[in-house]
Amino acid sequence: MSKPFFVNYDQPDGLENDALTVLETVSTDPENIRKGTNETTKSIERGDARLVFIAMDVDPPEIVAHLPLLCKDKKIPYLFVESKDSLGKACNLGVKTASCSIVKEGEAKAKIDNLATRIKELAGI
Repeated sequence: MSKPFFVNYDQPDGLENDALTVLETVSTDPENIRKGTNETTKSIERGDARLVFIAMDVDPPEIVAHLPLLCKDKKIPYLFVESKDSLGKACNLGVKTASCSIVKEGEAKAKIDNLATRIKELAGI
């Protein structure tokens, strides 16, 4: 599968798995995350988002295409996930989701800070 047009940097192998593991940990408390493109967009615009996840298999891709630009503008780290299904599972949802954001780090603050630093270097934020 070729990358969608909104994917603007190459992620190293393992970054997605590390990030999804952290998301699974954080999402045990639903108050820690925002799910879906509308809620994710609002959390970015308000400056509440600490880390943003964007699925690459969204159709049409225009649904999430604005998120990398918005994140870069607000200097919020973001990463790409292969599928909506894996993102939905990591959020502890029973359905797929196109995007989500972590708004409260909880006990995973150190891991999220580490991921954010790695992603900011890759994305040029």
